[in-house]
Amino acid sequence: MAEHSYSFSLTTFSPSGKLVQIEYALAAVAGGAPSVGIKAQMKSILYDEQSVHKVEPITKHIGLVYSGMGPDYRVLLHRARKLAQQYYLVYQEPIPTAQLVQRVA
Repeated sequence: MAEHSYSFSLTTFSPSGKLVQIEYALAAVAGGAPSVGIKAQMKSILYDEQSVHKVEPITKHIGLVYSGMGPDYRVLLHRARKLAQQYYLVYQEPIPTAQLVQRVA
């Protein structure tokens, strides 16, 4: 493998013995801001609309908070919305949050 060639495999080691794709992922996480969600008895507080811009709705009751690289979150957001819509079309009720998380992960 050439020193400057690109590798898209998660299990390919660089000549120096590092898993390059894992290091790219860790760098993306390090570049993101932390996200906090607070669950109260009657509601969950996820953000203040005036200060946070990295929150996207998936359904009326489920949202996605992201940090890191924009293209990565857009792929996950699109998949989550599609899964939620497919579930609703089949069962005529919103997808349970735990099931959506499991399917997207």
